[in-house]
Amino acid sequence: MEAARYPDGTILYPVHPLGPESQEPVGTVDLSEYRATVVTWTTSTATPPGVREPNHLAIVEFHVDGEPVRAIGQLTTGDVEIGDTVEPVYAAELRDPDAGIRERKSQSWDGYRFRPVE
Repeated sequence: MEAARYPDGTILYPVHPLGPESQEPVGTVDLSEYRATVVTWTTSTATPPGVREPNHLAIVEFHVDGEPVRAIGQLTTGDVEIGDTVEPVYAAELRDPDAGIRERKSQSWDGYRFRPVE
């Protein structure tokens, strides 16, 4: 979960080639090392091919060096509330690469889901 740090201190996820004031990134931050707070969440029951159903999704907010960083992603469970603390956990496949129209080697299928911290 690589985010980019910009000269003014802003941290953006995903990485953008240009940040505030058209500045290029000056470094990166690994968000998988941080915990986040659930801002909002939803459950999708009509998912694209290869995506689990139901698919629980959340917008979460990390705080890195005082900077808020928001991300959207799958949850490991639907048992979550706004304000809960979550942590990123690696998933080898966020969707079934054989279920869609893209070639398996055409993109990465791995990523992170958010798991509630107890």
